[in-house]
Amino acid sequence: MTQEITRATFDEVMVPNYAPSAIIPVRGEGSRVWDKEDKEYIDFAGGIAVTALGHSNPTLVDVMREQAGKIWHLSNVMTNEPALRLAKKLTEKTFADRVFFANSGAEANEAAFKLARRYAYDHFGPEKHEIVAFYKSFHGRTLFTVSVGGQAKYKEGFEPTPAGIKHCDYNNIEQLKAIISDKTCAVVMEPILGEGGIIPADLEFAKQVRELCDQNNALLVFDEVQSGVGRTGTLFAYEQTGVTPDIMTSAKSLGNGFPVGAMLATDAVAKSFTFGTHGSTYGGNPMACAIAEAVVDIIDTPEVLEGVKKRHDLFVAGLNAIDQKYHVFKEIRGMGLLIGAEVVDQYAGNAGKFLAAAAEEGLFVLVAGPDVLRFAPSLIIPEQDIAEGLARLEKAIATVVEQTQAA
Repeated sequence: MTQEITRATFDEVMVPNYAPSAIIPVRGEGSRVWDKEDKEYIDFAGGIAVTALGHSNPTLVDVMREQAGKIWHLSNVMTNEPALRLAKKLTEKTFADRVFFANSGAEANEAAFKLARRYAYDHFGPEKHEIVAFYKSFHGRTLFTVSVGGQAKYKEGFEPTPAGIKHCDYNNIEQLKAIISDKTCAVVMEPILGEGGIIPADLEFAKQVRELCDQNNALLVFDEVQSGVGRTGTLFAYEQTGVTPDIMTSAKSLGNGFPVGAMLATDAVAKSFTFGTHGSTYGGNPMACAIAEAVVDIIDTPEVLEGVKKRHDLFVAGLNAIDQKYHVFKEIRGMGLLIGAEVVDQYAGNAGKFLAAAAEEGLFVLVAGPDVLRFAPSLIIPEQDIAEGLARLEKAIATVVEQTQAA
């Protein structure tokens, strides 16, 4: 007999670190999702910037089936063809010479931070170990990555956390100058703050960060877990900054929902990960890498990348049109299909109300902190889905505005 599964089942059997909505999606196709009651939703969330090619993408389904019929997993005492093909493509398409595969963005960042410290240890000694990162940044949920991340709430109750980490304000070069030193082994930054409110790096700021790293013999680490693999309209966002990092991380869109992460590095830096210094049981497994290779092949094309820029303009125009009627947004910002709409002071702290109202109207959106609505849909979302989703968003916003005025 099949056991009935409901939202209440979560409260019975799952660790309560999440508070999922009552919606239980059971089927997806492209940028549409259906729940257990067969209610349809348009997906502007993309699984938090993950399903870059939509749900149940037929090409990826075929690749998965083909690889599943060959081999799923090998220990890392051997290599495999899909991993090598994917690594070769990533190095050919980026600044990097070497790749390490992991299972997630947090794992890729963990590897990056360890590599940065190991490189400094090898070349300058143990005193050069400090990492500088930015307030409001997010780099994952491991103990090391929450420590580098610039949001204290994620560290609370888990202290003592790893030491030797400093923070300053994003896009504030003077603060960075004040804390970077000859003890700094790396500066870690997102080219566009994701969880921190969808804030792109000022180009001059990014350039000066690179210069400060060079002056202090520190590595520049770009976290492109959310911004990478076509999300911003280029394969990786660093291409738009005019700055080249020494280490870069990727995940999310890389697997379109299949767990995979990657750390990319120059040859000179990667050499510090000598035999036995780091590893991952599942990292680089054939299934993940076969799917990720297909994702990269599809996304890194003029058609898709130019399409991201066109869809960006459609979103921004639509959000501006909504704002002209309801005056709820302070600023609309972002790159490509990673877009943030900061709410006006009247709704500060209540971005979640718009998210909940949107779900009622059959639309998935995200927040990036309590004040910003975030949109991170499929990179190939049909234009008619954008139009319909924005229409549903307008209804949701109208509802929240009406409720607020009536209160």
